[in-house]
Amino acid sequence: MAVNMNIDSAKQFILQNARPVDLAVYRYYFENQSNRTVIAELSKYQNKDGGFGNGLEPDFVNPASSPIATNDAIITLYRTKALEKGSQMVKEIVKYLKSHDSFDEDKKRWLFAIYSNKDYPHAIWWEKNEGDGISGFNPTMSLAAFMVCYGDGVSVYKDIIKEGMEHLQENEDINGDELKCYLLAYELLTQNNVFGIIDLKHLETLIRDKMGDIVSKDIDKYGVEYVTAPSDIFSGIYLEFITPEIRSLMDAEKAVLHNLQKEDGGFDITWQWYTQYPEFEQARNNWRPRVTTEKLLFHLMT
Repeated sequence: MAVNMNIDSAKQFILQNARPVDLAVYRYYFENQSNRTVIAELSKYQNKDGGFGNGLEPDFVNPASSPIATNDAIITLYRTKALEKGSQMVKEIVKYLKSHDSFDEDKKRWLFAIYSNKDYPHAIWWEKNEGDGISGFNPTMSLAAFMVCYGDGVSVYKDIIKEGMEHLQENEDINGDELKCYLLAYELLTQNNVFGIIDLKHLETLIRDKMGDIVSKDIDKYGVEYVTAPSDIFSGIYLEFITPEIRSLMDAEKAVLHNLQKEDGGFDITWQWYTQYPEFEQARNNWRPRVTTEKLLFHLMT
């Protein structure tokens, strides 16, 4: 007899442990709460320059605005149908991105890691140090698509999208986090009827092809090692990219979710910070309700 994850226990874990912003997302999905609450909670992480920081992405607590934290906010707005043209929050995000703060003008990329992260508790991958702070097109591809759809759409962002398409086509080392930026870019461009920059059907095909390479086929690693599992991508969004191969992996992951659920009802993260900050445990506690909400959404998908 198949054993399913304990849904009620997972929900109780989220209600008892989630940060207000993550609780608002949970309640949007599971309690029919308005996305206005999501916007209100997100606004607490938005700075005067329009960007987001202040630990919205729990693995670095830098209060300064960063492209990664701002991209995280855009994803939250998108998934809760709160990404509205002309809204004050969107206008402020446009202002931040248009300022090209934390943007490499030569390489035309937003930075993955910003230098000031070093001054605050963070995971090791958020250290810029002497490198360029760039990680492929994460988060550049989705931020450029956002600017085309919600900003002034100037040619520089269109050129970035074209370069991003070439990057996806020519590189074999795309990882799951980078691919999610392409997924969001595809969704934003498609939903806003922006068809003249790149061939979106070709982008869709490329994403599907990369998906087969990126989603781990080793089910024993799901929830244990830092690999891309189906639930890391398909937690209630991007459903049109589910192929028969991905569907079989989804079914396999759903069958083992009960083994990964902890006694407190929540799910855990699969990574360490590899830095000596004691704040890691707080970051883990902030992450776990988010991960648990994603597992719930994934589990309840048909």
